[in-house]
Amino acid sequence: MHNPADPPLRIAVIAFDGISPFHLSVPLLVFDEQRQDLGLPSFQVRVCAFEQPPLRTSAGFDITVHHDLSELRDADVIIMPSWRDSLERPPQALLDELCNAHQRGARLVGLCLGAFVLAETGLLDDHKATTHWHWAQAFTEKYPRVALDATVLYAEAGTLLTSAGTVAGLDCCLYLLQQLCGAQSTHKLARRLVIAPHRSGGQAQFIERPMPQAGEQDRMGQLLQWLGQNFTRDHSLDALAERVTMSRRSFTRHFRQLTGTTVGQWLQDRRLSQAQRLLETSPLSIETIAAESGFASALSMRQCFNATLRLSPSAYRAQFPPLQCPGSEPRRCATGRSRTPTHQDQQSPQ
Repeated sequence: MHNPADPPLRIAVIAFDGISPFHLSVPLLVFDEQRQDLGLPSFQVRVCAFEQPPLRTSAGFDITVHHDLSELRDADVIIMPSWRDSLERPPQALLDELCNAHQRGARLVGLCLGAFVLAETGLLDDHKATTHWHWAQAFTEKYPRVALDATVLYAEAGTLLTSAGTVAGLDCCLYLLQQLCGAQSTHKLARRLVIAPHRSGGQAQFIERPMPQAGEQDRMGQLLQWLGQNFTRDHSLDALAERVTMSRRSFTRHFRQLTGTTVGQWLQDRRLSQAQRLLETSPLSIETIAAESGFASALSMRQCFNATLRLSPSAYRAQFPPLQCPGSEPRRCATGRSRTPTHQDQQSPQ
């Protein structure tokens, strides 16, 4: 894992004629060199091109790139933020540089249609990968040896990382940042950017049909509303299926179609969000927060935090300033978290 005392990590982002400014900005936003105030390790980011400037963008303005593919030879991470056409073969010079970089151990990242570029090198053969679901069939037909999973947000195969389209590129880059610098640094940056610090790579790219609106006479929609109010309780699949008068198998299929995930994962996500909110805003102990969020124990909540966020609940809480009301002296609860005196505290004998 990289730390601030180490030399800057060298990151090369490849631009091309016709690139989407949004796709180009995604890795630049995450690996911005000017964020030392967050305690992040420094990055040396270079935008490179294999075509002569200026490069046109899909938004109607031009950009000038000051580096060429020679930057790829020393890069620790190389990011292909997209590609202009799934049917166009990338230039051989680019493919050769990517293969050479992979051979010396560099991480290669293909965001959205950038996965087509990595696949063209042959490096993804017999490995799991993903891309935007809209181009999944074209990808499979063109690269049958790649184990494409077009349902997930991002996929990892050793030092190769690919993502679905658009916003999933942010999730993928945050996941890469977490690998390089740790969860705490990633959470700091995510808060600065006001985005979710972690969405699992296995999360569905899209929901197959819209969520029913409140008041609709839809049994599954009504169940979701009820579950949203009762997520801290224990639920069995059989009991939930009976509630909507479905078989267990039919219920689990309809639930996944509606939400893009399983019942267990859906409930865990709600419980995790509740625990995060309480850790951020309340002085409650870890044990109390676990109970009020629906976890079976403080241990199970810690396991969920470590597996999902790569942080313990206490480390997550430590990222937020202590709670203190104006004119009150902060007090420490069992977790070490500051809290304001309660009426009971004031009545207690000294």
